[in-house]
Amino acid sequence: MPVEATKTPVTAFMLVKTTPEWLALTVQERVEAFTTQVVPTIKSRTSGVRSRFYDTEFYSTRVTDVWVWEADDHGAYQLLIDALRETPFWDRYFEVVDLLVGTENGYARTYGVDPVTTINT
Repeated sequence: MPVEATKTPVTAFMLVKTTPEWLALTVQERVEAFTTQVVPTIKSRTSGVRSRFYDTEFYSTRVTDVWVWEADDHGAYQLLIDALRETPFWDRYFEVVDLLVGTENGYARTYGVDPVTTINT
């Protein structure tokens, strides 16, 4: 029986550290930089991606922020990373410390079982 290709959603936990250049900007300048230099590039280069942002500098000196990126599939995720690398986000405003990429409940899809979680949707 042939294996049917399906889209697998991807979640990436992007651990970043702010740079002195980013911290030298005012809050308004940061918002403007992100909305004019980063977001338009992402929107023009890919679709099917969403993000959430978590401040962590209160608890960690190695990582100041965590961006959680959700992509509809691996192709959308790859286009997202390519787009980010073309902006000042990557290595100018933020140092990308680590990328933890996975698929939610991948084992359940692989083995055809219900996910073992505390919250079922």
